[in-house]
Amino acid sequence: MAKKFPIKPAHPGRICWGCDRYCPADAMQCGNGSLATPHPSELFGDDWMDWGPDARPAPQADDPAPGPPEA
Repeated sequence: MAKKFPIKPAHPGRICWGCDRYCPADAMQCGNGSLATPHPSELFGDDWMDWGPDARPAPQADDPAPGPPEA
């Protein structure tokens, strides 16, 4: 089972995000001497979950809250 992916890690540059091991960036077990994979927040900014294919639209103020269906 895969580990839960952190949305906003405190220090994303310290970890390689390329697999489920989350190794330290300077001691990767599977990287074979390559560069560490950056966290999406390092590439796209802190709002990376607010846009893209998996983004969910924010509810509008005038939208009614979902409730039971009317009969």
